[in-house]
Parts: sequence; C-alpha cells; structure tokens
Amino acid sequence: MPERDGYIAGVPCWVDTSQPDPDAASQFYGGLFGWEFEEAMPAGAPGRYVIARLRGGDVAAVSSPPEGAPAQAFWNTYIWVEDADEVVARAREAGGRILSEPFDVMDAGRMAVLADPEGAVFCIWQAREHKGARIVNEPGSLNFNVLNTRDPEAAKPFYGAVFGWTTLDFGSGQFWTLRAYGDYLEELTPGTRERTAEFGAAGFEDVVAAITQIPGDDPDTPAHWSVTFSTDDADATAARTTELGGAVLLAPVDAPYSRVTVLRDPQGATFSATAVVPENKDVGRRD
Repeated sequence: MPERDGYIAGVPCWVDTSQPDPDAASQFYGGLFGWEFEEAMPAGAPGRYVIARLRGGDVAAVSSPPEGAPAQAFWNTYIWVEDADEVVARAREAGGRILSEPFDVMDAGRMAVLADPEGAVFCIWQAREHKGARIVNEPGSLNFNVLNTRDPEAAKPFYGAVFGWTTLDFGSGQFWTLRAYGDYLEELTPGTRERTAEFGAAGFEDVVAAITQIPGDDPDTPAHWSVTFSTDDADATAARTTELGGAVLLAPVDAPYSRVTVLRDPQGATFSATAVVPENKDVGRRD
C-alpha cells in the first residue's frame, strides 16, 4: 500500500501513547509490531517523544506524560484539521471542553486537546512538517479509531458540528462517515467506490472512524477514544502480547470482515488488533 502524505480535514491522522516509561513501552511495541524508533525531541528537552516507524514510514509515537499529568498509560487519537483555532471555537460552541488551547509543536504543526460533551478526549492536528501517519492499514500500523460512548445519539450533533461527520449503520455497527473522504480515496485510487460495493460494503469508503456503545452494566468505563492496529494474525498478536508482559482483555473473536482482540500493554494502555478475514463479512450482521 502506498505511503500517505497527509489527510483531509475531519480524518483521524495520527496516534501516540503517553507512557510513564517510554523506553519500556518502545521495547514492548517494537517486539509486538516490529516498530523502529527515533527520538524526536532535542537534547535537553524536559520530555520524550519517540517516533515509531515501519519501513521508514511514521506509524505512531511514544511519549512521556505531560508535565504535571498523572503517570498513566493511554493512547491518543488526532484528527486532521485545516485551522485548529477555528475548530476549537466550533467545539466550544457545540458543548465540548477545551483541555488545551491551540499551541505550536515546534515546526511539526499546531494542536489542541478537546473533550466531547460526554468527556471523551481527543486531539486535533493542524499539520506543518509532520503529515500524520505515513503507513496505515498494514500489519503493525493504525487501522481504526473508535469512539466508545454510552450515548451515540448525543454524540452525533457534536461531531457533526465540529467535523461535519455523519453516520452509517452497517448492520453490524455504526460508523462515522465523511463523504469527502470517500471522494478523496476515489481520486487517489480510481475505482475505490466500485470495488467497495463489489465487496459488499457500499458506502464504507466514506468511513473515518467507528462507534462502540459502552454497555449499561459497565458503569466504571468512561467515554473515550480507542485505537486499533492491523495485524495479519490476531491470535498470534494476542499470544505475543502476553509473552511481552501485556495482557489479553478480549481473546480473539470473529467480527464482520475481521478477527479482533483487545489487549493491554504492560503499563496499562489498552488497544485492539484486527486481522482482515473476508469470509467473516456476515458475522454479527443485523438484517
């Protein structure tokens, strides 16, 4: 798959994980996904930011916790925007909270940290030199970003106002969509819409993220964004996670078009890994 060189507004474009021990986290994810790492912060900087790469292309990053933040491990989702200040204003008007006002990240770009009305935290990224993930949808790279929420209907007006997202009920679940993204993919690779339809997934080319409803019998899980990485073998990835000191929270299960597992790294950050399984296309599908 060709490397990406940027995204369009409203599309998740980058992920990083905050870790109390970035070196230990790099060792874990390097062993799990084959990532190679390069320190991005200048010598003497107070924090760490280590870029992870596959085949020389950026896929994610590992950072130390921000100054004054709790020493917790978690994954962050970044959404591409053209004007971070303008998007922050829209988010505020739509009922979101601004956890960090827009600020410049050296020459890499400009970002802000936001929370939707239910409290799910995400970042926005106005790119300059750093164009987001260069490699996606390949084993060891980002595959999906997921909003975990108790009230999908309440989330829709917020994300619609901020990013212009609409939703698609695909029979097996709900997804965030952006028509412009499907058009963008069609322009990059003519025939994308036709091939997606032939695969039995018409409209899926517009999908930018997924929605998962937090069960009502799980009162302790807050609304949050989560990340999913591609793998060529979900079962092997789950087994390797435990070998490296992590934990399997959900053993590999069949899902629509895929086989997926939910994992936790040794410092406590959760993530998913999914393998494409075309013959599973009707698993869990509602008529």
